[in-house]
Amino acid sequence: MSTVDQKLVKRQRFEGVFSQIVEELLQFLQSQNMPKEAVDWYKRNLEYNTPGGKLNRGLSVVDTVEILLCSDGKRELSEEEYVQAAVLGWCVELLQAYFLVADDMMDASITRRGHPCWYRVEGVANIAINDAFMLEAAIYHLLKIHFKGKPYYGHLLELFHDVTFQTELGQLIDLITAPEDSVDLSKFSLDKHHLIVVYKTAFYSFYLPVALAMRMCEVDDEKLYQQAQDILIPLGEYFQIQDDYLDCYGAPEVIGKIGTDILDNKCSWNINVALAHATPEQRKVLDENYGRKDAQCEQKVKDVFNAENIDLKAKFADYERQSYDRIHALIQNIPEDSGLKRSVFVTFFDKVYKRSK
Repeated sequence: MSTVDQKLVKRQRFEGVFSQIVEELLQFLQSQNMPKEAVDWYKRNLEYNTPGGKLNRGLSVVDTVEILLCSDGKRELSEEEYVQAAVLGWCVELLQAYFLVADDMMDASITRRGHPCWYRVEGVANIAINDAFMLEAAIYHLLKIHFKGKPYYGHLLELFHDVTFQTELGQLIDLITAPEDSVDLSKFSLDKHHLIVVYKTAFYSFYLPVALAMRMCEVDDEKLYQQAQDILIPLGEYFQIQDDYLDCYGAPEVIGKIGTDILDNKCSWNINVALAHATPEQRKVLDENYGRKDAQCEQKVKDVFNAENIDLKAKFADYERQSYDRIHALIQNIPEDSGLKRSVFVTFFDKVYKRSK
């Protein structure tokens, strides 16, 4: 079976668990005597907003559990173990869906994953606020159903609560630093960008899937969780900086979208590097043109990005090399005989290093 076929089979098996999860959630609504229209609405909310993306976060939970329990090649996950890992993975995807439904309303976004944002679907509008809450609530209902009797149940709850709060802190910094309708580049800095990226993206996208898998595999040494975080947070930051770079320099036909960070006044790595190296004349061009809904303004900003003294392409290449060396060294520092396997992080790193989309 080819690698592409293996990925497809893995995704299909994972998606099969989602169907089970939806059924469990709808059965709960029915047990509470919710009217049919409420049950149907929730089903549509779950199916419209949760699957459909790359599912990397959710699949990473399953991958990590497999590495921790089965990397010696002596066995495979039992069906029960697989379902438990997949449920945790879908809880991460539900958290992502909750964030995205709310984020799209805050940003007044138009499309998500090639479809209208949920709040823009006919008949939804502000009901999407409650729908976002219901996506989050599903996480805790599923954890109770599948893990309440487990010794690590409390740790799972704590992880989701902590990471949700961390992500919302990152969103707060982003919203007050770079509102789309009010451009003030004096609020931007690489330090601010670091905070936004770490709190808004790295904790829930990189640390959470691995930490959940470690809890399920009953890894008890708290030092290993700190070591995992010390690797995964820089990896998450590297991933987001790649994303920022590709928004400007990636091929639209490869990344699947046309970059809009400049037009949308995003506090991206690109603009912050440019601000750190710009001459007074270049700074004036950035102040006058960044965040303007105008293609000519966008091009003037890109011209500054490409200027010889800034040269974002070269600076990103340097950053990528330094990130590889730093993260690789952190991975190699994991003791071979610890309850944490280096391959967990190598697998993550291989997925994102030098990606083009």
